[in-house]
Amino acid sequence: MGSNDLSKGYKQTAAMLRRLAAEKTNRIKKIEQQENESILCKQNELSKLQADRRVINEMVADCEWTIEWLDSGRRPGNKRGIERRAAYQREKLMDPVRMQAYITQSSAGSPVNLSDWQRFQIEDALSRLSERERECYVLAHGECFSFSEIAGMLGVSKGSVEVYVTRAQKKISMDLQSSLFLVG
Repeated sequence: MGSNDLSKGYKQTAAMLRRLAAEKTNRIKKIEQQENESILCKQNELSKLQADRRVINEMVADCEWTIEWLDSGRRPGNKRGIERRAAYQREKLMDPVRMQAYITQSSAGSPVNLSDWQRFQIEDALSRLSERERECYVLAHGECFSFSEIAGMLGVSKGSVEVYVTRAQKKISMDLQSSLFLVG
């Protein structure tokens, strides 16, 4: 299934959801205009319809976001696609698979097993980080936790975690350029 087919399917879904939201809105207006129903029944039905309409509108927004991504080829809101980003924005400082293999310390026939040299390179890079930077970097890139999850585990703010990881990435990037051990 190509991108055009997918985009067409999302556009049809979004149109159907918009019609459904319009029907809910019309139903809400009719209920508000009715005078002979009790206020409690009216409020109960209105709250259910409004909740349904809110969910449907969220689904429409999600569809439109996906359609924009499929049509433009880049994440909505980004001014430039990944192909036009600066080198430091595209750069992966360490292969995530290697980082995860380092964290799990596995040695049972996995294709991502690390050689002693690769393990030494990672240890050398991590040894230059502060304790908090190392914790945050390993949790983010080795254990694949989100910044908010890491913040909850370590009892710091999400912004602090982001600062620690960014600082760790900068240090590792500088070390990649200057350390003989981290080459190759």
